Amino acid sequence: MPRLHRQAVAAARVLVVGDAMLDRYWFGDVERISPEAPVPVVRVRRQEERLGGAGNVALNAKALGARTTLLTVVGEDEPGRQLQALLAREGVATILSTDPALQTIVKLRLIGRAQQLLRADFESEPDHEVLGRMLDRYQEALAAHDVVLFSDYGKGGLTHIPTMIERARAAGKPVLVDPKGSNYQRYAGATVITPNRAELAQVIGAWSDEDTLRRKAEALRRELGLDALLLTRSEDGMTLFDAEGDTTVPAEARQVFDVTGAGDTVIATLAVAQAAGLSLREAVPVANRAGGIVVGKFGTAHVTYEELFS
Repeated sequence: MPRLHRQAVAAARVLVVGDAMLDRYWFGDVERISPEAPVPVVRVRRQEERLGGAGNVALNAKALGARTTLLTVVGEDEPGRQLQALLAREGVATILSTDPALQTIVKLRLIGRAQQLLRADFESEPDHEVLGRMLDRYQEALAAHDVVLFSDYGKGGLTHIPTMIERARAAGKPVLVDPKGSNYQRYAGATVITPNRAELAQVIGAWSDEDTLRRKAEALRRELGLDALLLTRSEDGMTLFDAEGDTTVPAEARQVFDVTGAGDTVIATLAVAQAAGLSLREAVPVANRAGGIVVGKFGTAHVTYEELFS
């Protein structure tokens, strides 16, 4: 696996754009079943809050040592204020706007005996273009960053992503996209997209063998004008499809505890590696190792430089 020099990582500048969320965890003990319904009663002992969505992506890039900026919009509500406080605490620079008509997305997970019992999502579909009024600030930020990473969670924040991709490529910046949904035309012109198996199948259909996958993935790559497509495949590692063909890197997970946010870690590491001077083919094994480490952690988590290269 190629090694990223710490000095190159420290000089790397990554701009993350997308849907930021607040992840809340309530931890407790399960000692009985409710008399009201056949469900466990959790006596909450501890609460924890973490950055989620694009916020977690930005934190992953920052944890590796890169200079990271998050461009996003949050609501003028308590979760939005908490999200801003977490970003400040973690040292993630922000280009942030608040919107009184927007509800900050919250994912609440109820944990009993180290098992997730329930997830409750608090969100609402925005009735307007969330990042529309931040295009000028985005344009200004391009010159100060080496790589642009779009974290699309399909929550309405990236309506303008075709324009943003076009502007980034015009400025000579590599563009990485963690995609969502079935309309991949909106990602046309990106450097690389990083779907997982379910996400890619939603676009190209199911495949029965590697030859079919190779043919369909290459057709999509050419159709969208991508430099590459990186398919993340859980226990089967990841496969990069580019102009040279395809190459598969086997999974490195020592112990899979929780896959939450693993895709965030992979694309953040890929972005940092590219910003630090590695080619995509050199960066993929590094991102694969980072993904293998983070699935051994609980919940949305990140990987440090020391963990990656110890």
